[in-house]
Amino acid sequence: MNISNFEAFRLQALTEGYDEALEREWAPLTLLDMHTHPFAAKAVVTRGEMWLTVGDLTRQLRPGDTFEIERDEPHAERYGSEGAAYWVARRND
Repeated sequence: MNISNFEAFRLQALTEGYDEALEREWAPLTLLDMHTHPFAAKAVVTRGEMWLTVGDLTRQLRPGDTFEIERDEPHAERYGSEGAAYWVARRND
């Protein structure tokens, strides 16, 4: 995903059928244990680094990396020493 600014990301997400797009920021060393969301999500990391665990797979994500989570898919998140930020599109259906 090669998108230069949040507004372009938001417009593309809406075109793809997502309901909303948000800019999220996480504090350094934040840990979110296994959890789910009542929405599907598609995101691109814009700052810092994070680790996303889905099932038995953990991915390290840095600026420019993307990830997708299905609705109600169990996952865990861990954020690096500088925290992290990402743009995320949500589909609530």
